[in-house]
Amino acid sequence: MKAIGYQKSLPAADSLALQDITRPEPVPGPHDLVVEIRAISVNPVDTKVRRNTAPAEGEWKILGWDAAGIVRATGSAVTLFKPGDRVWYAGDLSRPGTNAELHLVDERIVGPMPACLDFAAAAALPLTSITAWELLFDRLQIPRGGPASERSLLIIGAAGGVGSIMVQLAAKLTGLQVIGTASRPETQAWIKQLGAHQVIDHTQPFAPQLAALGVPAVHYVASLTHTDQHFAAAVDCLAPQGKFGLIDDPAPIDIRLLKRKSISLHWELMFTRPLFQTPDMVVQHHLLAEVSAMVDAGQLTTTLGEHFGTINAANLRRAHAQLESGKTKGKIVLAGF
Repeated sequence: MKAIGYQKSLPAADSLALQDITRPEPVPGPHDLVVEIRAISVNPVDTKVRRNTAPAEGEWKILGWDAAGIVRATGSAVTLFKPGDRVWYAGDLSRPGTNAELHLVDERIVGPMPACLDFAAAAALPLTSITAWELLFDRLQIPRGGPASERSLLIIGAAGGVGSIMVQLAAKLTGLQVIGTASRPETQAWIKQLGAHQVIDHTQPFAPQLAALGVPAVHYVASLTHTDQHFAAAVDCLAPQGKFGLIDDPAPIDIRLLKRKSISLHWELMFTRPLFQTPDMVVQHHLLAEVSAMVDAGQLTTTLGEHFGTINAANLRRAHAQLESGKTKGKIVLAGF
């Protein structure tokens, strides 16, 4: 089968950073689906792994986690899907990735793909949806439903992949006032379009901008990028006994700043459940099924930002470079081999 892989950690511009290769077709384990990959999206984790993790000498590492495709075969213990089903998922950090024609994935972290989306539009959503959902409802434990309240959520980096779906989930499923940050007019307009009640500029001090909106303090912060740069300002804006959540890998931050206000700290990694085979791993299946139903009901929209064409090494190198530039709006997708 066709795949894209690498043997050395190299800059995205290097022609050897990602290469077109051929690999044997995978054989499913008991809980595995063999998925024919139709579309993928590229995430910051792809670029981090490429830069920092090289395979053993002579071996190939295949990246990619987001995928939408069709089940071709199933393992002996599979009960949730059958061949021919259209599925979407975000994979497992410990297994070969989705940058290949065929991919193995545990059925318990796979959901039914929205009927209303094509494969490219669907591939933009799984990893970011799981990350946003788990941070909001599992880590920060924000209550779902209820009427509009005076409590507020500040999403730092709201125009990126995770932010683009988190804004929608928070606006649709909670009663919070949703405030996003973005620094450019086009990204500010994007997150307003997705449902943010207010937008501030993360290149400027937070407190005066929030005060101008009539928000003396926020109750939750979801920091999605450059947490080390925004940490002190975010803590300053948090209400006493507030909650701070993050998903990135910042330079060291001084968590002692949280003590005076008794602020709790919550870290989210959507790969934790599959990586450790937790007893509640199937939660991701149910989560993706609910997100799929919301998309089909018109409550959520795809966060596809740019389509980079066919799934091949050249296009993936270009996608990695774009992500590393820090100027991405929504998700970068590729479709077809």
